[in-house]
Amino acid sequence: MMKFQMRNVRRPDKTGVVLIGMPGVGKSTAGVLLAKRLGLGFLDTDVHIQTLEGLRLSEIIQRESLAGFCRIEEQHVLSISPAGCVIATGGSVVYSERAMTHLRDGAVIVHLDLEPSLLKQRLDNMDARGVVRAPGQTVADLYRERSPLYRRYEDMRIDCDILSPEEVIAAIVNELLSR
Repeated sequence: MMKFQMRNVRRPDKTGVVLIGMPGVGKSTAGVLLAKRLGLGFLDTDVHIQTLEGLRLSEIIQRESLAGFCRIEEQHVLSISPAGCVIATGGSVVYSERAMTHLRDGAVIVHLDLEPSLLKQRLDNMDARGVVRAPGQTVADLYRERSPLYRRYEDMRIDCDILSPEEVIAAIVNELLSR
């Protein structure tokens, strides 16, 4: 396992990496590639939640409401250990301070950022995908709402606007090793 330390974060012994950011930014794709590169395990919290709940995200949201989904997401995130693995989170995880504090305890928080116009191109059907959002809320609205939360929790931010997945991974690894 590749070891790295982060300056200016609460604990120097963080061994995991948590990817946060908007839906469609590429957290799952980057997470798999990063886990391979670092020799760590990988967990996608959206897939984890779907598996444990036995429903797709959109079905959970429909059944439980947005607030209910966020409670379920928080519960499942609190049950996983962030140390020693790469975790791709759902874009709504930042609504839970408890979940984010838990993830920070053993991992570096990496915010993958992508401008709203590019996100919109990637998110053709937000309802089917299970994106947590208010009725009628656009990608741009969601970006404006969540960006301050992503920035609040990030240890580093990677601007993904012109980067390939491989370049995103290289940028993360370079940043991890330079701190």
